[in-house]
Amino acid sequence: MKKELDYIRVDDAIGGNQDWFLDPFMKGGGCAAVTACDLCIYFARQSGLGELYPFDQERPCKEDYIQFSKQMKPYLRPRWKGIDTLDIYLEGIHAYWKDVGCEALEAAGFSGTEPFEEARRMVRQQIDLEMPVPFLTLHHKNPKLKDYVWHWYNLAGYKEAGEEFFVKAVTYGEFEWLDLRELWDTGFERRGGMILLKRV
Repeated sequence: MKKELDYIRVDDAIGGNQDWFLDPFMKGGGCAAVTACDLCIYFARQSGLGELYPFDQERPCKEDYIQFSKQMKPYLRPRWKGIDTLDIYLEGIHAYWKDVGCEALEAAGFSGTEPFEEARRMVRQQIDLEMPVPFLTLHHKNPKLKDYVWHWYNLAGYKEAGEEFFVKAVTYGEFEWLDLRELWDTGFERRGGMILLKRV
């Protein structure tokens, strides 16, 4: 079983890329804002929620994306310890939706301390509902996942065969298939988690 979302493209990139930002704080710590920008463009295009993205939703370009990130910055601004909890992210995204008059979306946190089987079920459910999944990884025991440490990114698909369950992680304008079981088992007591979205 495999399902991938019709995720946004920004010029030739899959989603946005914080390396584009000229603001050094956003370049270094704008990953949460990137996931939120991607979500807003995605829902503007897929669900007709044009209030979420004030530029061309059918053909997002790098220049418009950079301008949009400046609008998102006050809501999900980089900070000393990063946006290191689900609650900070939820507060920011809810505030942005409220300010632009979007009442069609809700978001809730799903803690990284929940059992893996439940996490797999929720990812499958969200993707089946055509919902990207903002995902936060804090520390991780596997050095191969160092690019995802203390980082927000979106999940935009899954593929499973038996007990294997991989997720399509989108970040820095690219994607990679990751083993969700390994990703979820960080080896640390303090964990991130993910954001679950719902149309209302």
